[in-house]
Amino acid sequence: MKLLYFTASWCQPCKTYGPIMDNVAKSGIPVQKIDVDQFLGEAQKYGIQSVPTVIKVDSQNNVINTLIGVNSEQKVREFYNG
Repeated sequence: MKLLYFTASWCQPCKTYGPIMDNVAKSGIPVQKIDVDQFLGEAQKYGIQSVPTVIKVDSQNNVINTLIGVNSEQKVREFYNG
């Protein structure tokens, strides 16, 4: 299981969320950062309509749950563990 973190360089909320997601990754939770402008195909595959968006996927990259917008580090950890 891992988190896919969809972001963009032009996204102001993503600038706030980036350090939060970095801390989540440092805590041992696997986070894959995906820039929607560089990886448009991935964004389309998962139906990303706004950033930041975090998607929890299983080992086959099947979607388990989605978290949209800026959230606290604790909320992201609970999202992953829930």
